[in-house]
Amino acid sequence: MTGTGRKPLRTAGHQGAAILTALLLMALVATLSTAALWQQARAYDLEASERARVQANWILQGTTDWARLILREDARSGAVDHLGEPWAITLQEAKLSTFLANGAVGEEPLASDALQNAYLSGNITDLQSRLNVTNLVLDQQTHGPTLRAFGRLFEALQIPPAELQLLVTNLRAGLEPAEGSAAAANTTRNANSAATRLVNGTRLIPRSLDQLRWLGLSSRSVALLRPYVVVLPDRTTVNINTAPALVLQAITQGLDAGNAQRMIDTRAKTPFRSLADAASAIGQAESTFSENLHSVNSRFFEVRVRLRMGTLTSQERTVVQREGLLAKALWKEREAPLDASVQ
Repeated sequence: MTGTGRKPLRTAGHQGAAILTALLLMALVATLSTAALWQQARAYDLEASERARVQANWILQGTTDWARLILREDARSGAVDHLGEPWAITLQEAKLSTFLANGAVGEEPLASDALQNAYLSGNITDLQSRLNVTNLVLDQQTHGPTLRAFGRLFEALQIPPAELQLLVTNLRAGLEPAEGSAAAANTTRNANSAATRLVNGTRLIPRSLDQLRWLGLSSRSVALLRPYVVVLPDRTTVNINTAPALVLQAITQGLDAGNAQRMIDTRAKTPFRSLADAASAIGQAESTFSENLHSVNSRFFEVRVRLRMGTLTSQERTVVQREGLLAKALWKEREAPLDASVQ
């Protein structure tokens, strides 16, 4: 009787162990399956993000090429650039599909669902509507008329004159040859060290307004100067058809606020075809404007493009130089994709 009583106990023990083992196996399988699914989902997200990034790059490139085409076609219309031309029209945010809806009947729809919800915006700005920092130095010497123009602008914006002097000193030091005379070396050593950085024996010259901090400008001054100052690789004149009133006053000696506003009102109706037209519009002598400082056309433009696809936002800034019918991109600056939910 005792033997027969113990057999059910052993059977129950084996059954309990089998159930426990099965539960452990199920837990292990569930854990491995969850990890595999997570890895798969992560790989899909990475692939989707990379695909969206590549698509955004191509769209931004295409938009920049479109802007270059607009500038090239504008060059065919004449030698005067003004704010009434097609390039000056701001492209408000619009669905990308609206630009592609004019294709032939029967074309395939957009391949990516992301492109169906892509939004594009941008604008072209005349960079010669601003004072060019490069004009401050000519043949290793400070250019007097440009220095006085910057002085008037700094005064109007209430920026300390000492910052302008530091800017000019460090700019001249940065433009000196890496291996020069002893006097040049002394000037370089006395200049702001950030302005005399070397890369393979060549000095780093700022190419954007933010980089003017290398030359001694404060962050506050850079922010105040941003709408009125630019850094370009070549000497330029100020286009009186596109420059704001403050720039017109700065670049034109003796021009008061009233006459500057009169110029803006006049050119809005009829753009100036020559410097003589501008002088006549405000009742001044033709000598008021100089061909060395003023012009009615432009060679340098800035193209800004913003693309939004879902939570991905890409922005690109391109500086374009136009020579005749050739419009080439000098450099580009692209911001990292941002999460639209945190903007």
